[in-house]
Amino acid sequence: MGNFLQVDLKEKTAVVTGATRGIGQTIAEAFAANGAKVACLGTNAERLQQTVDAINQNGGEAVAYICNVAKSDEVEKNAGKILARFGKVDILVNNAGITRDMLLRRLKDEDWDDVIAVNLRGTFLTTRAFCESMRKTKQGRIINISSVSGLQGNPGQANYCASKAGVIAFTRTAALELANRNITVNAVAPGFIETDMTAVLNDVVKQVAKDKTPLGRFGQTEDVANAVLFLASDKASFITGQVLPVDGGLTV
Repeated sequence: MGNFLQVDLKEKTAVVTGATRGIGQTIAEAFAANGAKVACLGTNAERLQQTVDAINQNGGEAVAYICNVAKSDEVEKNAGKILARFGKVDILVNNAGITRDMLLRRLKDEDWDDVIAVNLRGTFLTTRAFCESMRKTKQGRIINISSVSGLQGNPGQANYCASKAGVIAFTRTAALELANRNITVNAVAPGFIETDMTAVLNDVVKQVAKDKTPLGRFGQTEDVANAVLFLASDKASFITGQVLPVDGGLTV
């Protein structure tokens, strides 16, 4: 397990979407390391089970749920299972996301639709599915994983940038709607982070990315997980509707 911020999440239940690898996997591990029970959602059964097994073998408690967050029926079904098992959900992290990069003039309809469906519609569906439980308990933390691409344009990512900008607008609106039930809603916007997604970039692209980043390097998944831990903790109880870039200064 990583070098995580220490916060008290005992007696808390967290839901993490896209927990099969990278940032989502590390966030799930971070929650478990701080005492939370973790419901891990994803579409790759083998990878998801690896995440859950690693957490349980390290003394945490995690359960796997196969779920495509873009499909309303799957989200509602799994939300029902999670609430039946754990009784409540205190923290929701909407991390599931995909890319289908292509220049705008060559971008296919399905590649636009698929990215919007997972990244933006999925965030809406899971938030809707769990927020009523949080409203009843009059407390909750929702953290949406956006991207620096939601704060600035990036050639070849019209679909991804639009989806992540939409997540930010959704975050701010949900924060206003849910504040009267003591539910905070915030977003984290990662920059270039060392994951499977960035590992496939060639050396030239990687160097350009590092040159654009004032700190001159890629971040680690633990950097994002620690930001999420803070926003999920009681120490962030007066923060809502905000976007926290974790980008090494890229958006400065």
